[in-house]
Amino acid sequence: MNAVQGTSRDAVPARPADVALKVLVAGGFGAGKTTLVGAVSEIRPLRTEERLSEVGEAVDDTGGVEGKTTTTVAMDFGRITIRSGLSLYLFGTPGQDRFWFLWDDLSEGALGAVVLADTRRLPECFPAVDYFERRALPFVVAVNCFPGSRSYGADEVARALDLERGTPVVLCDARDRDSGKEVLVRLVEHAGRLHTARQPSPVG
Repeated sequence: MNAVQGTSRDAVPARPADVALKVLVAGGFGAGKTTLVGAVSEIRPLRTEERLSEVGEAVDDTGGVEGKTTTTVAMDFGRITIRSGLSLYLFGTPGQDRFWFLWDDLSEGALGAVVLADTRRLPECFPAVDYFERRALPFVVAVNCFPGSRSYGADEVARALDLERGTPVVLCDARDRDSGKEVLVRLVEHAGRLHTARQPSPVG
């Protein structure tokens, strides 16, 4: 009897296994993908940025983002702990269409994606929205509120992008860690709901 009591008293509850999930951060050229990954990452982010060249000016539309001097040519990478036992690995995708061949590899095994939208150049995020909708990969649209740009509500952006019903649209500041983290929490919650809804109902 004493042995049984001792075993019960001394037992240490098992710690849930740590979970690491892969998330993409996508959107158009200059929407703030690198900024978001850098703002929320708890490690020094990996960046593959190169300076914009005169050759690139012929193919990169810099209208509205004339002050941008660099661009991602492969990916950005960062990590954030959402809560104890749950971390997200963030992969920022390149925005220009000539680098889209990288997206298939980057999206392999991903939980979902954040599509950053710049209301000054809203059409720039259409390709990312189409990409994730075609692959049924959960995503949220995060409207990056740039200083001096016109403010739009989430419903207005959802209608302008013709999003599928239920796709979350959130307003954010890609420079602010708490704001970026809230976007990621919304994505995890949204992806979890979709995953549950897609599970087959138990027989009987």
